[in-house]
Amino acid sequence: MLASNDMISGINHITLSVRDIERSFDFYAEVLGLKPLVRWNQGAYFLAGATWLALTLDEDTREQPLPEYTHLAFTVSETDFQAMCQRVLASGAEVWQPNSSEGASLYFTDPNGHKLELHASDLETRLRTAKDHPWEGAIFFV
Repeated sequence: MLASNDMISGINHITLSVRDIERSFDFYAEVLGLKPLVRWNQGAYFLAGATWLALTLDEDTREQPLPEYTHLAFTVSETDFQAMCQRVLASGAEVWQPNSSEGASLYFTDPNGHKLELHASDLETRLRTAKDHPWEGAIFFV
């Protein structure tokens, strides 16, 4: 096992490739309400809470969502969840799966087909639920 000084201390940033900076900037700023930091012809930076989210123009960005479950989840308070869902759905974002996890979730895609989630729960609740109803083969380290 790694010593604590050799371990990763967090997520530095997340970068998403986009086909259209203007449309993507508007979606992340206006629909999701992330805090814009800078925008330029080839990209943009936002804050999602304390996490830095980067958009970068890439003409090779796919046009359809990837088939696997990989996605990025944003924390939303239970109080704000319904209003945020309405904003996302009113934007024309497509739902890619129904919620089957504990807590309220909306699974949707951004204008570039990136799979995203609004989630009104936390890791502590997820782990408590998993311990109460363990997944097959689960080994808990906390």
